Amino acid sequence: MDTISILKKKVNIYLFSSLLLISLPNIFCQENTRIQIDSAGFFEKDDKKFTKATVLTRDNKNKVKISHDGVDMWCNQAFFYENRNYIEAYGDVVLKQGDTINLNSQYLEYDGDTKIAFASGKVKLSEPNSVLFTDSLYFDRNKQEAFYNNYGRVIKEKQDTIDSKIGNYLLENKKYEFKINVLLKNPKYKINTPRLDFYTENGHAYFYGPTEIKSKDSNIFCELGYYNTNNDTGYFIKEAKVDFNNTTILADSIYFNRNLNFASATNNIKIIDTINENITKGNYAEIFKDKDSMFITKRAIIASKQNKDSLYIHSDTILITGNEENRVIRAFKNARIFKQDLSGRADSIHYDKSKGLAQFININKKLDLSFTKSKKPILFNFNNQITGDTIILKFEKTTNKIDSLVVFNNAFIIEKDTLGAGFNQISGKLLQGKFYDNELKTIDIIKNAESIYYLRNDKKELVTIDKSKSAKLKIFFKLTEIEKIQKINQIDGKTYPEEEFTENIQLLKGFNNRLNEKILSINDLFKLEKE
Repeated sequence: MDTISILKKKVNIYLFSSLLLISLPNIFCQENTRIQIDSAGFFEKDDKKFTKATVLTRDNKNKVKISHDGVDMWCNQAFFYENRNYIEAYGDVVLKQGDTINLNSQYLEYDGDTKIAFASGKVKLSEPNSVLFTDSLYFDRNKQEAFYNNYGRVIKEKQDTIDSKIGNYLLENKKYEFKINVLLKNPKYKINTPRLDFYTENGHAYFYGPTEIKSKDSNIFCELGYYNTNNDTGYFIKEAKVDFNNTTILADSIYFNRNLNFASATNNIKIIDTINENITKGNYAEIFKDKDSMFITKRAIIASKQNKDSLYIHSDTILITGNEENRVIRAFKNARIFKQDLSGRADSIHYDKSKGLAQFININKKLDLSFTKSKKPILFNFNNQITGDTIILKFEKTTNKIDSLVVFNNAFIIEKDTLGAGFNQISGKLLQGKFYDNELKTIDIIKNAESIYYLRNDKKELVTIDKSKSAKLKIFFKLTEIEKIQKINQIDGKTYPEEEFTENIQLLKGFNNRLNEKILSINDLFKLEKE
């Protein structure tokens, strides 16, 4: 016998002895039953050749049959140590317990006192829902547990296979405990984990430690999770992450349905879209990958890359639909927008990428909401406050830069006078603005145009204050401030020295100073929730 074989035998003897010691309390608590020899073709008892053993050998028709306390065993040959209540079985060994457990091997040791069996050589353990294959296996009938420590493979319903270095099967719970280099393979996915608990009856798998689930359409990572192999649903926590090709979802916990290609995430959510170059955050989200749609709520925010800047949209709920060419973002219930040169808010903001349009609107004014009644959609571009019933921003499709602006009904622009306490003001029915490099350059006010303008010279000295009404106005901006106002078809107008411009004529109808609402940072998006 070579050295390796001797070492293996010593290891097996040690493990078998350890199991025997563990089972001693059970041994002394119950009356031992004797192993029964039911049938054998040949009996041989020769103490000189086989010390204290009876040799049982099959004949041409039947195997040796042995039974003990609820199990039946068959083999080609057996050594029966009657004084020790012990069997060594060789060749095509079968151990059967009840109608559910079958153990096949080439060699088997069975102790009738401890009810512990050790099987080796092409070991196969079968139960109604799975089959285990391994080189060697320990079976403790008192605990109703089977154990291997030198790699094994479990096959469930011919499609799920589970490989591991160490495995423990709890018969009463119909549960496997796999440890070290665990790999669950399915035609649709693979699960790699250091530890896996698997219930053969319902196909539920629980994994512990860094785990990866790989498939054609998605990759999943977590350090603690659950997966139902029967209906392909799972729940993952602790460093949970799901990769849908070009979309990555990170959250405290993630539910996943493979059949629907659906995921829902809860708390500290971060969704990275590499195709559209945006990141979405919130505390609850649902993602329908096949429909190219998702919604996110509870401090929801989406950040989209725009050249060297980023555009942030925040609201109570954000709904995103469509593929990368037809992406539509709908932010509703107190929506806000922020980038370095632009910010604003409205009841809802709709952004259509294919059209390059962002629409700021109020919800139904009949609803009893104080925000809807008292405030209109608003934009801030540098020092300018722009309001109206509906605001539309148009973006260049290739660069995502702001191209133009349209304000429908009750358009109003406010700009704080650079040195004094007054406000430059422009109002009208329709506003059309033009941007260059994201900076407002010109504005046309069409119909019912009114203006108040504080005119200063090159030394920034106040020259006069102009108040007028016209059919149309054209406003020119320079360095983000009003440079000139051109009146078309002026109806009425007057200039005032500062001392004659009394308080009762200083404001146009509809004036509402909301400059304090200007969003200056990402944090300001959330501060407004408390107002």
